[in-house]
Amino acid sequence: MAHSVRRVGLGILGGREVVGGFDGGDISSDGGVMLLAEAERQVGVVSRFAAAIRDDRDPTRVRHSVEEMLRQRVTQIACGYEDCNDADDLRSDPAFKTAVGRLPQSGADLASQPTLSRLENSVGPRELYRMSEVLVDLFVAGRDAPRWVVLDIDATDDPTHGQQQFADYHGYYDEHCYLPLVVTARADGGPDELLATVLRPGRSHAGRGSVAVLSRIVARLRAAWPGVRILLRADSGFALPAVYDWCEANDVHYLIGLVTNSRLRELAVPYLEQARAEFEATGEKVRRLYDVGYAAQSWPRLRRTLIKAEVTEKGDNARFVVTNLGGDPLLLYDTYAGRGEPENRIKELKCDLAMDRTSCHSFLANQFRLLLHAAAFVLLSFMRRCLAGTRLAAAQVCTLQRRLLKLGVLVRESHRKVWLHFASSCPMQQLWPVLIARMRT
Repeated sequence: MAHSVRRVGLGILGGREVVGGFDGGDISSDGGVMLLAEAERQVGVVSRFAAAIRDDRDPTRVRHSVEEMLRQRVTQIACGYEDCNDADDLRSDPAFKTAVGRLPQSGADLASQPTLSRLENSVGPRELYRMSEVLVDLFVAGRDAPRWVVLDIDATDDPTHGQQQFADYHGYYDEHCYLPLVVTARADGGPDELLATVLRPGRSHAGRGSVAVLSRIVARLRAAWPGVRILLRADSGFALPAVYDWCEANDVHYLIGLVTNSRLRELAVPYLEQARAEFEATGEKVRRLYDVGYAAQSWPRLRRTLIKAEVTEKGDNARFVVTNLGGDPLLLYDTYAGRGEPENRIKELKCDLAMDRTSCHSFLANQFRLLLHAAAFVLLSFMRRCLAGTRLAAAQVCTLQRRLLKLGVLVRESHRKVWLHFASSCPMQQLWPVLIARMRT
């Protein structure tokens, strides 16, 4: 039987021996997980996911409900424990047990990795579809009808290193991967919110399946808000006739980047020459916007195309965007360029929440994982919105994790209460009552 380490010598300080001991009691390094539990009580993304999953297990033999397992997995992902194997180390953690809904000391341990893996591999396509609908429903719920909704759609790579189903080599990324589709939205200039994370085979074109995903989302938005105006922004990976045709047939505005080709370069020549002359006269960067009628060979008609003619000390820089909107070209191009902020949401999903940990063999299990990471992002995004006006109002997910979730806490359980003792010197303690009050409003 293994014995726990009780004492560790850590050197000498001021003539005194420094000794570490692993005998402090039920201490967790993730006390901020209780904020995630409060966010879930208000948002309900996990409970809605659980309601979408059919549980065929014998009720008399169930030790961990689907909702408990989802809470466990999502909160661990949100705290930076993205690997399912981490559950074996954290299933006895008093803070995670409390957040999931079990007493920290007298309550049974949480689910183990094999139990969670069985859940991941049991979810079918219909359940995954219903779970995907939850993300759009949460965006719509409890919100007054906006005038505008801006949808940003993008593709990203999830590298694969094993025998995952439908993983394949993608030449652009020069790796074996999946190619998930991510859709975010903002209503009337508000913060970006996640509406879809759709796993796709590794050899997919960037725009594959985008019309089907957009159709589902737009139909739900229009059902809730019949008069809402919708703008789609996307890079050149979505510059497809099928996307333009669908937008025009469904009264959806679009700003979509175009891949530069010889015809577009030819159209930009006079504008670049004019910008170059200004630059040579002033020595300062010149940026001008124009619009022309342009039709690729596969288009049935001309479409309005914005041309950015920019000249700097590094040389000429021409960019092209196709749109069905009227108005000032400069304003439209700046609106298109605003899609750089939603790209940060993908960066948070991948870098801070490890959304690309799609290491299951089954394609459906990996789609399920994608949705679990999406749920963790939804909870953290809700917390960030509730921090408006504070120093963490624009914090990235990794900052929220460090400042609010990674807090040491001593957990005690009495007959009447569960006590969470945080450090008296915790720098974020003033934000806790503000954040909790706002989440409950």
